[in-house]
Amino acid sequence: MTLYGIKNCDTVRKAKKWLETNNIEVKFHDFRADGISADIIEQWLTQVDWETLFNKRSTSFRALSDNDKADIDQQKAISLMVSHPTLIKRPVLVLDDQVLVGFKAELYQGALS
Repeated sequence: MTLYGIKNCDTVRKAKKWLETNNIEVKFHDFRADGISADIIEQWLTQVDWETLFNKRSTSFRALSDNDKADIDQQKAISLMVSHPTLIKRPVLVLDDQVLVGFKAELYQGALS
């Protein structure tokens, strides 16, 4: 099980704390420090919609050029997320057969019990 995010994100911290409190070991992948590949993102997109994964509400999205913000489809979103990993909604928890985007304690409880 791997938790993807960035270490200074409040939501990632909440997810890590919840996992720790529930004695669930997880590998952490900081995609700002460690990067992220298109292959990994494409694997996630077999489980979740790209519009769920791509965070249009982030400051990273607002900082993009108008050209980058225009006509976004799945392929363009993947390319942008690889170039700007903070465009990925956080955290992403990858279980054996499931990808959870964002953090809600009830969602984690249901998936991990």
